[in-house]
Amino acid sequence: MKKVTRNEKELADLGLGEANTTYLTNYSPKLLESFPNKNPQSDAWTTFLCTEFTSLCPKTGQPDFARITLNYIADKKMVESKSMKLYLFSFRNHGDFHEDCIQTICDDLVKLLSPKYLEVIGEFTPRGGIAIYPFCSYANLGKKYQEIKARRFSEYAPGKFTMPFSRIY
Repeated sequence: MKKVTRNEKELADLGLGEANTTYLTNYSPKLLESFPNKNPQSDAWTTFLCTEFTSLCPKTGQPDFARITLNYIADKKMVESKSMKLYLFSFRNHGDFHEDCIQTICDDLVKLLSPKYLEVIGEFTPRGGIAIYPFCSYANLGKKYQEIKARRFSEYAPGKFTMPFSRIY
């Protein structure tokens, strides 16, 4: 009988990695999966960069395209990358304003992970000559993480930046 390793036990509950992947095109936070952080005592940034995010304008139904950057410091859980990809893809036919999409992503990940710190940045392709770059963040009650959140917000206060967020850091 084969001995089951610790990693196999941790991964057994993840539904992804199957031979066939189903791509949902309607928003679904149920797609997000997490796994235990093996180093919760450490502060390490994890960054996801989605260069092909698409959602729909709720008024016109036209597609909106964006580059989404997600940065977080995990606590006890981390997000599984394929589930993140499928989750972001699920916005494909979701009609919401840019700011609401970014806030929804932030809220869903906070609910799933309870991270030490998390930020979501959207760089939406200009329409009518106007680009929109929504930014939202979350920090647990730890002083260090609250300070990160305050510093990041002050860095990106209106009028303080002239280029997309992900190109600054």
